[in-house]
Amino acid sequence: MQRFRDFLKGFGDAFKHQSTEYIEFELRELENVFTLILMGAFIGIPSPPTTLVMRLMPHMVREMHVMQQRAVDLDDVFAEVAGMFDID
Repeated sequence: MQRFRDFLKGFGDAFKHQSTEYIEFELRELENVFTLILMGAFIGIPSPPTTLVMRLMPHMVREMHVMQQRAVDLDDVFAEVAGMFDID
C-alpha cells in the first residue's frame, strides 16, 4: 500500500512540475509577443498607435534588458557571415 501511495505522490509531483513548466513557457512566449507588438516597427511589422506604445513602454523594461542580453550573448555564426557580406 505504501508503494502505491509513493507512486501517486510521485505522479502528482511530476504533474505539478510539468504544469508549472508549461505556464512559465507560456508566460515567456506572451512576453515575446507583447514585445513584438510594441517593437515590431523596427522589423517592418505594423505597430499599434504611438500613444499606446508610449503608455505601455514602462512595462517593457525587463523585456528590453532580456532582449539586449540575448543580443550580446548570441553566438550566431550565420549573422556574422551575413554581416560580412552585407546581406539585408
